[in-house]
Amino acid sequence: MRMRMRMCSCSRLLLLFATAALRLASAFYLPGLAPVNFCEIKSDECQNAIELFVNRLDSVESVLPYEYAAFDFCQLDEEKRPSENLGQVLFGERIEPSPYKFQFKKQEVCKHVCTKEYNIGKEEDKSKLMFLKNGMHLNYQHHWIIDNMPVTWCYDVEDGQKFCNPGFPIGCYITKAGRPKDACVISTSFNEKDTYYIFNHVEITIYYHSEVENAGARLVAAKLEPKSFKHAHIDKPDCSGPPMGIPNEFKEKISIPYTYSVNFVRSPIKWASRWDYILESMHHTNIQWFSIMNSLVIVLFLSGMVAMIMLRTLHKDIARYNQIDSTEEAQEEFGWKLVHGDVFRPPRKGMILSVFLGSGVQIFIMMFITLFFACLGFLSPANRGSLMTCAVVLWVLLGTPAGYVAARFYKSFGGEKWKTNVLLTSFLCPGIVFTDFFLMNLILWREGSSAAIPFGTLVAVLALWFGISVPLTFIGAYFGFKKHAIEHPVRINQIPRQIPDQSFYTKSVPGIIMGGILPFGCIFIQLFFILNSIWSHQMYYMFGFLFLVFIILVITCSEATVLLCYFHLCAEDYHWQWRSFLTSGFTAIYFLIYAIHYFYSKLQITGTASIILYFGYTMIMALIFFLFTGTIGFFACFCFVSKIYSVVKVNQSPREKNEKYLGVQ
Repeated sequence: MRMRMRMCSCSRLLLLFATAALRLASAFYLPGLAPVNFCEIKSDECQNAIELFVNRLDSVESVLPYEYAAFDFCQLDEEKRPSENLGQVLFGERIEPSPYKFQFKKQEVCKHVCTKEYNIGKEEDKSKLMFLKNGMHLNYQHHWIIDNMPVTWCYDVEDGQKFCNPGFPIGCYITKAGRPKDACVISTSFNEKDTYYIFNHVEITIYYHSEVENAGARLVAAKLEPKSFKHAHIDKPDCSGPPMGIPNEFKEKISIPYTYSVNFVRSPIKWASRWDYILESMHHTNIQWFSIMNSLVIVLFLSGMVAMIMLRTLHKDIARYNQIDSTEEAQEEFGWKLVHGDVFRPPRKGMILSVFLGSGVQIFIMMFITLFFACLGFLSPANRGSLMTCAVVLWVLLGTPAGYVAARFYKSFGGEKWKTNVLLTSFLCPGIVFTDFFLMNLILWREGSSAAIPFGTLVAVLALWFGISVPLTFIGAYFGFKKHAIEHPVRINQIPRQIPDQSFYTKSVPGIIMGGILPFGCIFIQLFFILNSIWSHQMYYMFGFLFLVFIILVITCSEATVLLCYFHLCAEDYHWQWRSFLTSGFTAIYFLIYAIHYFYSKLQITGTASIILYFGYTMIMALIFFLFTGTIGFFACFCFVSKIYSVVKVNQSPREKNEKYLGVQ
C-alpha cells in the first residue's frame, strides 16, 4: 500500500514537473544588450550613426570558417575589434568593424565603398583571386551584424513561405555544363558557363520601430538582397548593366567595385520581438511538439513497465521473501534474493568506473544549469558565445563534486590508491577531450581558419583547467575520502557466487545494446536540430523544448536501466555496476551512428581537413554524451538496488555475519 502511495505521489510530481517544463518550452529570451535609440540628429539620448560589423564567413560544404579579411573584401585602415568572450573565441567568431557606415533615415543609392583590383601578373593578386573564387565555389556566406542583429537574406521557399537566412553568399558559380550552383538560381542573367559571379552590391533595408514619428527609434530588423553588377563607370557606379562575372581562366586585369544601397522603413514590430521573424523561419514548432509527444509515449511505456514491476512483481517478491523465517526455508531462496551476498561486490576496474562517475556528475550538473539558464533567456542567440562560455565556466567550477563522487565510490569499492584516483579524475576524461580538441586545432591552424584558437586563449583554457578545476577536484576528493565508505544494506560474501548460464536476452551484451535504443528514440529528432545548428550554421534557440527533452532523457535512461537491472538480478547475475553504466551509456553509440548517417545523408562537406574535423568534434560530443548517460544509468540502478535490498529480510548464518567487506584496488 505504501509503495502504491509512493508511486502515485511520484506520478503527480512528474506531471507537475512536465507541466512546468512545457511552459518553459515556449521560453522567452532576454536580448542581452540594452536597447539603443536612434534619431536623425545625434543627442545625449540617441545616436544617428549606424555601424555594420562583419563576422566570420562559413559554408555548409566546409567545416573551415575564415575571417572577413581572408577574402580581400573592403576593409577599414584601422581595425578596432569589439571585445570577444571565451565562447566566441572557441566558436571561431571574429567580429570586426566594416567600412559600411549609415546615418539613421538617410537613404543611399549605389554608394561606392571600394574597388579591388587584381593584376594577373602578380602572384599575390592571383592567389587572392583564386581564394575568392574557391569561396564562391564552396558557397561561403557573409554574416553581417547591425545593432547586434544579424542582417538577413530572406527568400521564398516551398508552400509560399519565406526563409530568412542570417547570412548571404559571396557569389556563385556556373559550371562548365551550364548548371547554376546554389545562389546562382536567384537571377537568370547568370548564364555564362564556367564563370564566377560575385555579389558586389547589396540593397539593405533597415526596419525601425518608433511610437511617435520623428522621435527616438529602435532598430528591429535589417534585411538585404545581394546583387551583382559590372559597373560601367567605377568612379560613378549606377548599379545597372550586366552582372560581374569572373571567368575561370582569366588573362587580363580585373577590377571589382563594391557598392551598397540602404533604405529605412518604419515597422510595427516592437524591439522585444525583433528576433521572432528569424527564429520562426528556422524551426518548425510542430515537429518539436511531435518529438516531445514521441518521447512522452516512450516514458509512459517505460513508467508503466517499471510501475508494474514495483507494484506487483517486486512487491510480491519482498512480501514472499520476508515471510521466510526459518533457516530451512531460507535455504530455498530464489530470484534476486539469492545474490544478496554478492550484489554489492566491488566491480572490476573500480578505479576507472569511479573516475567516469565523477566526470559524469560534473557534466550532468553543468548541462542542467546551462539549459536552465538558457530557458530563462540569459543564453539567447543575442548573447553570442554565452552558451559556450557558461558551459566552460561551469565545468571548471564543478571540479569539487567530480572529485567528491569519484572518491566516495572508489572508497566504497575498497580502493586505497586515492592519489591515482584524484589524478585520473582531474586529467583522464578532460585530457582526452583536450587532446582531441588540440589536434583539431592544429588542422585549423594549418588551414588558416578563423576557428583556430589563438595561442593565448589556449593558454588561458589550460590555466582554467590546471589553476581552478584541478585544485577544486582535489578539494572534493579530500572530503570524499575523509567520509566513511558508503554503507550497504547487506553484507558481501567472502566467496563469490557462481553465476548460472544466462539466456541470450539476459546476457550483458544484448542487454547493453537494447538498453540504449529507447533513450536514443527520445532525442533523435531534437538531435537533428542540434546538428543542423552546428554544421548547417542555423540558429538554435528552442531551449525550452531541449530542457524538457533533457528531463525525459534522464527519466528514460533511469527506467530502462532499472528494468534491465531487475531482469539480470532475477537471473542471478549480480554484476550490475558496469552493466548499468554501459547500458544507458550505449546511447552515445547510437548517437555516433546517427552522426555518421547525418554526415552522408544531409551534409555536403568536402575536403579531407573538413571530414577529419567533423568526425574529430563528433567524437568529443560522443564521449561527453557517454559519460553523461552512463552516470544516469549507474545512479538509477544504485538507488534501486540499495532500496530493494534494504527492505527485504536477509537471513545470515553466523559465519556470514562475521565476514568483512571485500575490496579491490
